[in-house]
This record gives sequence, C-alpha cells and structure tokens, in this order.
Amino acid sequence: MSSGISITMSDASEVLKGSGAAGEALEVRGVFKSFGGLKAVQDFRLSLPPAALYGLIGPNGAGKTTCFNLLTGVYRPDQGEITLGGKSLIGLRPSEIAFTGLARTFQNIRLFGELSVFENVKLACHLRTTHSLAGVILRSGWQRAEEAAIRERARALLQVFNLHDRMDESARNLPYGDQRRLEIARALATGPKVLLLDEPAAGMNPQEKKDLRKLIREVRDVFGVSILMIEHDMGVVMDLCERITVLDYGIPIAEGTPHEIQKNPKVIEAYLGKE
Repeated sequence: MSSGISITMSDASEVLKGSGAAGEALEVRGVFKSFGGLKAVQDFRLSLPPAALYGLIGPNGAGKTTCFNLLTGVYRPDQGEITLGGKSLIGLRPSEIAFTGLARTFQNIRLFGELSVFENVKLACHLRTTHSLAGVILRSGWQRAEEAAIRERARALLQVFNLHDRMDESARNLPYGDQRRLEIARALATGPKVLLLDEPAAGMNPQEKKDLRKLIREVRDVFGVSILMIEHDMGVVMDLCERITVLDYGIPIAEGTPHEIQKNPKVIEAYLGKE
C-alpha cells in the first residue's frame, strides 16, 4: 500500500461532480433488533454530523456489524428511527439506501474478484445512471454520453487512489492493501454522504495501518463525507476518531472523545472484566 493517495481538491471536485456528496447528518434513535430470544441491539443511538469521523467499538459479539446491517437495510429494526439528511431509511432496500447516500465496506473484502479493477469501480458508478433499458438497447446519444462520463469518473477515482496503473488487472490479484483501497474507491464511486468502514485495518501489517490512517483522513477531508468505522485496533481508533460509541452485548455503554472513552470505567470493565 502506498504512503498516500494522489488527491487534490480539483481532482476530488471533478470526480464527485453531480454525485450529491455534500455531507448530511446521520441520526439513529432508539433502535432495537432481536433474533428470536436474542436481543442483538438495544436502544442504539448515534448522531453523526456532516464530515465527521466517528468510531463504533466493542468486544467481539457486541453487535457492531448488526448495527451496520441495520443502517444499510440488510436488517430492519424492530423499533426506532434511522434518518439521513432528515429522510427515513427504515423499510428501504440496501440499493435504495445506497442511492440515498450511505455506502459501506466489509470486514471481509467483497470485491468482484473476477472483474478488473476498472470494472469494479465502473459498476459502482452505475448506481446514479439515468438511462433506460430502451436507451441501452438502442444506444441512444444520451446513453453513450452517460457511459463515457462513467468511464471518465471511474478512471479519475482510480487515479486519485493510485490504482490507475493496475486498472486492467483482476481485482483478486491486487495486494491486500490495494484491495482495501479499491473497496473504498468503489464505495466512493456511488457518491455517498456517509461511508461506513467495517474493520478496515483487519489483516494489515503496521505500515499498512499507518498508510490506512492517512488514507481515511484524506478521504474525509477531501471528499467531505462523514465516516463511521468499526475497528478492533485501538491504536487506529484512538488516533483517527473524533468521537467513539462503545457497545457491549448490543447496548451502548459509553460515548465520547477518545480520551473520555479510554478513562471510562464501563468501557474498561467491558474489555477487561472486573477485578
């Protein structure tokens, strides 16, 4: 993984032009989710302002990924409210939520391994296309122009993430760190307002984690998206996140700055147990 990404403000502005990527607040209020008799998430609350960089942490099995699945429409809450820019996301399909402006990556990388690096990003760009099936079949002028714009946008994103030289390679053949960058580039291709990162540092060596921290900061600062990340590496979390929410057995037990979280007795007990 390279030491950074070749982002400039003009590049980012051009890449995201017309994507609706201006920040909007994500609000989660009183969300509950049970599976049979198991209460997976209880009274989950979160307020993620525009262009914020927050963390969601907790011991294994605390319900963090379940929360991400609730936010992205994989699961529907039993009760509670989730809004993005004041619009409710409850009941929307994952594709509709992505179109609204919420994108995610996964702990286990889910690229289309058999497709090229370029094709992975180009497919994500298609989320915001407007041409019809008839236009595709008839190859209308509007459809050809939109396809050309998608190709240009995909190439620009790969240039921004230093992946342009590998655009024709199969995604599965990229080194691990480059696959992580490609997954973030693909998520940004959808023009999100909020980006959810699920264990982005999983499996990385110390140098890759250092590069990742720089990458995440640049993505937030340059693209203007809000970022909520799940991460087990406390060094990454404490270095990056402005505020952190802590879950334990599906229940939020603390919320605050990294310094406040490090000193919180409930958090210490959740991770280390009582004496």
